Amino acid sequence: MFSSRTSWNLSPNRFTTALEKKKKSGSELLDLTASNPTTSGLVYEAEAVLSSLNNPAALTYEPESKGLLVARNAVAEYYAAQSEPVTVSPENIILTTSTSEAYSFAFRLLCESGDEVLIPQPSYPLFDLLATIQDVRLVPYSLVYDHGWQIDFNSLRSAMTPRTRGVIVVHPNNPTGSYVKGSELSQLNEICSAHDLAIIADEVFLDYPLIGNAPRSFADNPGALTFTLSGLSKISGLPQMKVAWMAVSGPSAIASDALSRLDVIADIFLSMNAPIELATPSLLNCRKSFQAQLQSRLRANLAELDSQIAAQHHCTRLNVEGGWYATLRVPVTQSDEELAIALIEHESVIVHPGHFFDFEQDGFLILSLLTPEDVFKEGVSRILRLLATDY
Repeated sequence: MFSSRTSWNLSPNRFTTALEKKKKSGSELLDLTASNPTTSGLVYEAEAVLSSLNNPAALTYEPESKGLLVARNAVAEYYAAQSEPVTVSPENIILTTSTSEAYSFAFRLLCESGDEVLIPQPSYPLFDLLATIQDVRLVPYSLVYDHGWQIDFNSLRSAMTPRTRGVIVVHPNNPTGSYVKGSELSQLNEICSAHDLAIIADEVFLDYPLIGNAPRSFADNPGALTFTLSGLSKISGLPQMKVAWMAVSGPSAIASDALSRLDVIADIFLSMNAPIELATPSLLNCRKSFQAQLQSRLRANLAELDSQIAAQHHCTRLNVEGGWYATLRVPVTQSDEELAIALIEHESVIVHPGHFFDFEQDGFLILSLLTPEDVFKEGVSRILRLLATDY
């Protein structure tokens, strides 16, 4: 009765089973996988957020396939205000309800059923579901670690086939926290231009550098057809407001053709709603106070992690440049899943095992720097305590 694209394995895995069992026992758990900013103890400009939704203009229906101009102008101003300013015309911006929907638009634009898009590995597991439901096949290319993460271009070229339609880059990557370097962008542009491939640049964590300022956005990349995705979920810590977008750049002729086609796709869905579009300028403006708080927490937690790691010899932290996550390299005495389960059962601490993000080998745990500082400090202490014992 149902399509094969929805034949997911929904059975709970060993990690989930162990976590549910621990929760039912009544034990207090320290969650070092936090991803929801609205429940992480951060202070929002509540009046500004709520009043932005009270706009009489929302009573009038004025459909605009790309999204209302007032919202697209606000997004363009966001890019112009970057530490490295980027000029993006509002006409090159398509509003969507989420970056997931923006991915859907890009896949529909670029791919026939069964076509391929290259995806970095390690990376966030949601991409598999987004591609499968669009009948697109994801093919991994490797990020390699040598005093920092970088794209393995030999791996990327080897992954290409006649059915490859695009390359996804995550800037910075989730969970490695690595930004795409300028030299890497040059190679990406060269490869994609030579093979008629598009770049899909996911920049949801762009505004959270952990060292220095954020690198330049892909949003005005002239070297290859590029779709740059972002939204309020991370920028302003407002995932519930469902405001995201795609900025289209590249050689003028092909970018113009892409925009014409996307205009029709967006018109078919007409998924944005007027109150949120009208609120977008105010909601984007709220990012300033939110990001100041969160940036302070991210850097404080990273410093705490480094301080505790320096006092032991059981694990190390991989270099991270931006985003909300840190990666621990741990001894491979068992699978990452088994270690994560042991942390739940013996220390009441929740972490992500590396395989959750498609690390190719065991020996990695992923911690969320979004975690409240007191919880993070105690959680890290318990992790290191377990690693120092045979439990």
